[in-house]
Amino acid sequence: MIAIILTGFLIGILVSAPMGPVGMLCIQRTLNKGRWHGFVTGLGATLSDVIYAALTVTGMGFVIPFVEDNQTPLQLIGSLVIGIFGYYIYRSNPVKGLKKRKEKKLSYTQDFVTAFLLTFSNILIVLLYIGLFARFNFVHSEHSVWQLLLGLSSVGVGAIAWWFGITYLIAKLKKWFNIRGIWVLNRAVGSVIILLSLLGVLSVLFVSFVH
Repeated sequence: MIAIILTGFLIGILVSAPMGPVGMLCIQRTLNKGRWHGFVTGLGATLSDVIYAALTVTGMGFVIPFVEDNQTPLQLIGSLVIGIFGYYIYRSNPVKGLKKRKEKKLSYTQDFVTAFLLTFSNILIVLLYIGLFARFNFVHSEHSVWQLLLGLSSVGVGAIAWWFGITYLIAKLKKWFNIRGIWVLNRAVGSVIILLSLLGVLSVLFVSFVH
């Protein structure tokens, strides 16, 4: 029970942390309109992420026997997918998306809805979820429906924790905040994801060698 909660929490952070379009929108709104506008933007992204996570779990649930019979190769493939994603994040330059313009005043509801729609338009997030779920063995026959729901809730909590923390940090460091800091953050996140991928590949190869 604790394992699926912690795994879900970690997955929620890993999916939210890279500074893509939604991350940049969150930063823009935090700097221009205040922390809570940025945080609500993150909540909109979180709802979309949880929906895609649920769809991925449902899809993988139909092929649980296949997943369990091919656990080792799927974990290896999942680790490689995560590594490719991490390299993409490491190499990307999110600063290009940070435009120095005054965004018109939106309500919290509009902040939420626009972030949700922007995130929901990126269907490729499913591939990342498949990789993460396979790597961390998030879906298997021993998990009950309630455990999977608890895991999905933990994904949401992890994402919310990330947005809460990052908007707090940006608001506190607003005076000293610069675009290079965003670039460094993406490099750090990309490096962590690549490291997790390498550890995943090594652990799968080690287990296979032992057996």
